Amino acid sequence: MKPESQTCEYKEKLNEGIFKTISAFANTKGGEIIVGISKREEIKGISITNLEFEDFTNRVIKLLGIHPEMRMSDIDDKTILKINVRKSNQPISFQGKYYIRIASTTRLMKDDELREFFIKGSNWDSYTEDYSYDEIDEETIRKFVRLAINNGRLSSASEWENPKDILEKLKLSDSDKITNAAIILFGKNPQKHFVNVVVRIGRFKDQASIISDRKIGGNLFKIAEESENTIKQFINVRYEIKDSFQRKEIWDYPLPAIREALFNAIIHRDYFKSNIQIQIKVFDNFIWFYNPGILPEELTVEKLHGIHPSIARNPLIMNVFYLAGFVEEYGSGFERIKNAFKEQELPDPLISTDDSGFILQFNKRIELPDIRNLNERQKKTVGYLKKEGRISTKIYQKINETSTRTSIRDLNDLIDKGFLIRIGDGKSVYYILKK
Repeated sequence: MKPESQTCEYKEKLNEGIFKTISAFANTKGGEIIVGISKREEIKGISITNLEFEDFTNRVIKLLGIHPEMRMSDIDDKTILKINVRKSNQPISFQGKYYIRIASTTRLMKDDELREFFIKGSNWDSYTEDYSYDEIDEETIRKFVRLAINNGRLSSASEWENPKDILEKLKLSDSDKITNAAIILFGKNPQKHFVNVVVRIGRFKDQASIISDRKIGGNLFKIAEESENTIKQFINVRYEIKDSFQRKEIWDYPLPAIREALFNAIIHRDYFKSNIQIQIKVFDNFIWFYNPGILPEELTVEKLHGIHPSIARNPLIMNVFYLAGFVEEYGSGFERIKNAFKEQELPDPLISTDDSGFILQFNKRIELPDIRNLNERQKKTVGYLKKEGRISTKIYQKINETSTRTSIRDLNDLIDKGFLIRIGDGKSVYYILKK
């Protein structure tokens, strides 16, 4: 018998809790409720007449507005009821409240989850409000048009078009209604309406020591330009003189990769999450990019490492950045980042997700102290980190077949000897190689 999960729930008898679970399944991934089995997975069975079954079915339809598939069956000579609930495209409530399934638990939707559910399938950037055209900076539109012409993505005739007509052609306005995308792409002061449409960039010595902190606002063209310049101020550059006696700049991290990471964060962030900003933290030996908004359902971290389609959360914004020559439209951004790091002989960038966002980490080239004084477990771990980039205590235990206590002692010793840096707190702690 399968255990309870995000898509499976056991109930001993018919009760009000079943309606909440049906709502949760419909609002999440769908699932199956089996009535007549205890939480300990003991088959108790239920006693239900045809009339009671029909009455229950009618109550589900009346109270929830959906008709899940329900059928009686027998296990070990005991009757159980199976209720199969499909995922709904519309939020399903019970007594005015909306429920969601997290692991094997049914709980009330939070306000932001409910808001996100209602607008799912809509694009934030296409929403229109009663913005005034006076809020649009025509010079930024002209700058964009010049970029698009120079990149061969708009005709030269566009340079003479009225900026209002340009907005309409880009679907950024309609019948004098201006979209959110137009305001944050070309607005004079987008933060008047969207206070957290900014990029926060900090220079850190360690997790607790902030050396410098910048909050970059303005429209997205200004944000993109000033954010790149700020990151360049926080990292190092050296110079190589080639045979032709031309000086070549070599930055700690390849600038094309920094631009790609920055542009992708701006394009793909979830602007519905109005309480958080794009964050970039520059440390001595790595850069950490945080982008609000989880990956689309069609994408996973694993798929990003291979060939995958381009899925635009904000298609209007993406189109403008594409025309300006900032990005391509084929889902090839991460591959270009990896290639830039390979050319500069740097470790592969790391990508991961958490409950609310997407994380990208750039690491410098690894130059380690002498490993001869390490034990075999630690040497093995250094090799693992050179390949994988990060390790947790749990993974250390697994690859070295050792206890938690020994793993923590070994890892702390590697920190003391200058090999590792500890990142995060509590259960989220992981370790990376120190430069």
